[in-house]
Amino acid sequence: MGLTKNPATALLARNGLDVLPNSAVSVDGTEAGLVASGQRVAILAPSGSQVLSGFEGESSATGDRTLLLGPMSAANLEALRDLMPWLRPRPLGTRTSAGFGDRLGLATPGHVRALRAAGGGIAPIFAQQSIREMDRTGRGPQQVLDDATWGAFAEGWQEGSGADADHLKTAEDVDACVAAGYSFFTFDPGEYVDDGAETAGAIALRTALEDLPWQDLEDVQADLKPRYLGRAFQAEGHEVSFDDHSLALAAVKYGAAVAHVARLYRHLQSAMGDKDFEVEVSVDETETPTTHAQHVYIATELRRLGVRWVSLAPRYVGRFEKGVDFIGDVAEFEEDIEVHAAIARTVSPDGPYKLSLHSGSDKFSIYPAFVRQTMGLAHLKTAGTSYLEALRTVSALDADLFREIYDFARGRYEEDRASYHVSASTDRAPDSVGDAELPALLESFDAREILHVTFGSVLQEARFRDRLLGLLREHSEHYAAGLERHFLRHLEPFANGGTP
Repeated sequence: MGLTKNPATALLARNGLDVLPNSAVSVDGTEAGLVASGQRVAILAPSGSQVLSGFEGESSATGDRTLLLGPMSAANLEALRDLMPWLRPRPLGTRTSAGFGDRLGLATPGHVRALRAAGGGIAPIFAQQSIREMDRTGRGPQQVLDDATWGAFAEGWQEGSGADADHLKTAEDVDACVAAGYSFFTFDPGEYVDDGAETAGAIALRTALEDLPWQDLEDVQADLKPRYLGRAFQAEGHEVSFDDHSLALAAVKYGAAVAHVARLYRHLQSAMGDKDFEVEVSVDETETPTTHAQHVYIATELRRLGVRWVSLAPRYVGRFEKGVDFIGDVAEFEEDIEVHAAIARTVSPDGPYKLSLHSGSDKFSIYPAFVRQTMGLAHLKTAGTSYLEALRTVSALDADLFREIYDFARGRYEEDRASYHVSASTDRAPDSVGDAELPALLESFDAREILHVTFGSVLQEARFRDRLLGLLREHSEHYAAGLERHFLRHLEPFANGGTP
């Protein structure tokens, strides 16, 4: 495919079109770009070209070419993907990678700019959202993917990206994301993790072990012990071994979760057919940390059941709350992650896999240790921090709107916090501040978490959603610049091998 970048700008401009410069691309004699105003896509192709048959819009002759102006519709985006295959999500492998959550559908240009500024070859996932977040924002898998793709096209990103169907729990959720075209599927079996096993007595633990779904695990209890007892799992100088108690604990805590992941994986295999895909397994949203022995158990049992995964998100030590830095002992975290990373590099005969850092936004204090110990076999997953940067834009440009959102969020927090691991308190969050102090609320622990977890309630209110989106579209450069600054802090340690 013969491709050059940006010559299309001048060609389209000759037709009186103000095209976003980064979006302008020439592919095999066809020029394409986004018109700066009016949310239109412009296609300039040789007259009679079959390329135009895939697009919808108004056509006009211009010399020996045809100019088509069409809406930013799903049909036109699919035609662009046919013309520019790099717009389709693809597997990323074990490269250092980062996922950018976007609850508004407007953040990808800022994400791309931060990625370029960071350098270092980080593989991006621009489209990433959980079904829970989609439900709360009124968006579906297709809209999330399409919004991110339009943003990547607008910024001229041609290096490829993945698309993460995040925190999938059911086969129905898998099907919806397969249909939309995702390439990366994060399975969340958290509801099947038995945190109570950590404090169960010997009799209760023995009973729970007998009651595991052995049929789904394609196993029998008598065969479990020979796989683990009497041997040591070596991981780059670290030795992980089991006794009767630690093995029973690992199996009771994670056995049903492993079985659920295997069910989802086989369903995904069937749904994807011969298409390439990647899987991440996430057990991070649980109460108790994943021990090194439990990590070995999860990986060993998943492999035995035929599951192949590119990354795993254990529950690490410390607390990973939304939108704020790591809470805990950084040195303890590094000691813990050192062994987890060694296990990820050695335990599976299928090769190393990445460790994933969920609730990873704003965890600046541990990024260096995480990258250092994983040796770049790392995936950073962020979510609501782009929404907080949107509110930062609002705080600078429309103090009244920001104050209304903040007051509403304080009232919604106690109910909305139920599905998140957060510790903010409305009692510690200011209830009245002047205009000049509003941006500082986004640096306050309590106010920041309150604003973070109430996004769904805010966006379900048309009086907030319409004004918020309108302001961000009108001041898109302001928003993108804020995102670039903020995410550059996230990405630099990953691009620089752990050096801030």
